[in-house]
Amino acid sequence: MDRIDGLAHYRARFVGTEAGSDPDGPQPDPVAYLDGNSLGRPTLAGVERITEFLTGAWATRLIRGWDEEWMELPLTIGDDLGRAALGAAGGQVFIGDSTTVLLYKLARAAVDSRPGRTEIVLDSDNFPTDRYVLEGIAAERGLTLRWLRPDPAGGVTVEQVRRAVGPQTSLVLLSHVAYRSGFLADMREITQVAHAEGALVLWDLSHSVGSVPVELDLCDVDLAVGCSYKYLSGGPGAPAFGYVRSDLQDVLTQPIQGWMGTKDAFTMGPGYVPATGIRRFMSGTPAVVGMLAMQDTIAMIEEAGMEQLRAKSVALTEFALTLVDAWLVPLGVTVASPREHTHRGGHLTVNHPAMRQVTKTLWEHDVIPDFRAPDGLRIGLSPLSTSFVETYEGVAAIRDVLRGILLGQSGLTAEA
Repeated sequence: MDRIDGLAHYRARFVGTEAGSDPDGPQPDPVAYLDGNSLGRPTLAGVERITEFLTGAWATRLIRGWDEEWMELPLTIGDDLGRAALGAAGGQVFIGDSTTVLLYKLARAAVDSRPGRTEIVLDSDNFPTDRYVLEGIAAERGLTLRWLRPDPAGGVTVEQVRRAVGPQTSLVLLSHVAYRSGFLADMREITQVAHAEGALVLWDLSHSVGSVPVELDLCDVDLAVGCSYKYLSGGPGAPAFGYVRSDLQDVLTQPIQGWMGTKDAFTMGPGYVPATGIRRFMSGTPAVVGMLAMQDTIAMIEEAGMEQLRAKSVALTEFALTLVDAWLVPLGVTVASPREHTHRGGHLTVNHPAMRQVTKTLWEHDVIPDFRAPDGLRIGLSPLSTSFVETYEGVAAIRDVLRGILLGQSGLTAEA
């Protein structure tokens, strides 16, 4: 499968994967990385770019760098990302703060633009930050949270949203790909349902950008946010991105007024005058170093094409699911992700009461999946950097460790 994989050559562009192409030579470190949906591997080009920046642009240009490039970098990279992976025309995407801060800014702006409406629709299985931010906004603005309760092994459906939204709904906040189950929501239909009731929709793209095709403009999406350190390989804590549809940019008022969002940042006048366009949603000084590494992954995504990346992602998760059914299900493991690839993003979750211990043991032996309480192990497969052999060895290691734990609990021996 690796030999016929048309994207296999991209793997060599990531740090830690260069070894292992020779079966008789040194193997990659780690042996199997199954957590690309939490933190992507660094790219070789990104390491070189950051090194050159530290010794070149920063060291030699110093403060002049702001005028020469850095001031526009959040918008330049935003346009690149929108074009390569988000289906967004220019002038609608920016690189900004953390995902949490961007969620707050865009959600607050959305509910404030719908005065008289009293409800926010969200789901109980969304990532904690999404829920916590909306709880805070509801408390600030005197709004009511209307909770959707999806199937834990699935996600929010169109029908659930249709039953929940109404004339009092100001905002619907959902994840495009559920962080726990990997369920892929129907962005187009859900957005249409919300719009029919006059509500805005904010999509969290953290687990979909770079893994599944996203068409923000075609789906008439209002707002979106997402992190850059998963499939975009921006690095730990790299800044997030925000999307605001062009016709909403001069209508919404973002709540964190900072100097970088003003019409002329260096006038430094007595009052806040927002910039026109997407820049008004920026607040403070851009994290220039933090946004460098993602550029090389974005370039790879554009070069490979999202349709090809999606095909590779589906092939990887289908392969992993075949191994799970053959090796793990007989050991008592249940699959907590959709089995139909049309409803699944780039990762699988498998459940077993021993998975916390399994994950701890695997990490000690350089096999790195991800654990999510109470008993879920996530297998995150990044289409640019993960191979089929790596997937095979990773799932085989899960099988071996789980089997060993179960034999120990039963008082048997491996020989038995």
